[in-house]
Amino acid sequence: MAAKRVGSQTLAFSSLPRLIAMHAIVGTNEGQGPCGEFFHEIVDDDLLGESTAEKAERKMLESAVDQCLKKGNLVPQDIQYYVSGDLLNQNISAVFSARSLAVPFLGIFSACGTFAQGLGLGSILLDGEFADKVLVGTSSHYQTAERQYRYPIELNIQHKPTNQHTVTGAAACVLSLSGEGPKITHVTLGKVVDMGLKNPNDMGSAMAPAAFDTLDQHLKDTGRSIDYYDLILTGDLGRQGLKMLHVIAGRYNMKLGDTVQDGGVLIYGDNPKYGSGASGAACSAVMTLGYVNTKLYLGELHKVLLVGTGALLNQLTIQQGDSIPTIAHAVAIEA
Repeated sequence: MAAKRVGSQTLAFSSLPRLIAMHAIVGTNEGQGPCGEFFHEIVDDDLLGESTAEKAERKMLESAVDQCLKKGNLVPQDIQYYVSGDLLNQNISAVFSARSLAVPFLGIFSACGTFAQGLGLGSILLDGEFADKVLVGTSSHYQTAERQYRYPIELNIQHKPTNQHTVTGAAACVLSLSGEGPKITHVTLGKVVDMGLKNPNDMGSAMAPAAFDTLDQHLKDTGRSIDYYDLILTGDLGRQGLKMLHVIAGRYNMKLGDTVQDGGVLIYGDNPKYGSGASGAACSAVMTLGYVNTKLYLGELHKVLLVGTGALLNQLTIQQGDSIPTIAHAVAIEA
């Protein structure tokens, strides 16, 4: 019998891993949004002086990792595992950021849900007593995601209202069994959910069923209700996906209310320039380590459930007519 398993998909941590150090970097657009005050660093040049956006994203993730370690008074030798992923082919930003650390590296991918997956895996390593400290990081960049998943931005393609805008940013945190910081109590790892939707310009609607599936399972496994949490932060469905999540929940007589908010909606606010809102592997990461952590520290929030969502498509699957598989992972964080 798996003693730390609760229900069918949730793990309960007895040692309560803590986020003891963190750093969230965002680009200029994100810094000018309504959540700009919560981020630790805002760059004034999204290319950071690099010749390509891919190199800029890599540099941003390397900087987030470096600043995170400095804040924790740590060096790479203090870390047993580095868990990281991004949106680019072969997790190239994460791989390059791991080069200079000389730390065992676990490259992961859940698209925009990668950070939640990383927090879950890092907590498992700690609670299982396989490590004392685990570094978790992720990144994304508007220009690199557009180039890989849609079109080079130079083509000035007309976006649809359901399109989301990839966050330019990077974030890293250190999880530890000792030290001060928010604690992770549970993680619910999600299943791949595919409802047959094929529109890459509306990934929020495609991801909403996975968000509901994981949220519903987490509540069933733990015996909790929506009201147990001060905030349930999905990341990132955007306005269209959040609307679909409410519709799906309503069919199962679940009332989400104002407790459920979406990081992709919050980060840019109501600015129509960004379509349905934000997306990207960095979105839920910077919102968790910036916005959520600040609210926990100030006592404005006490119990938060991060539900990181990801659309597991690539260029070829869409071109070949496949539907969009999706996933969501939930991480319970308490002050």
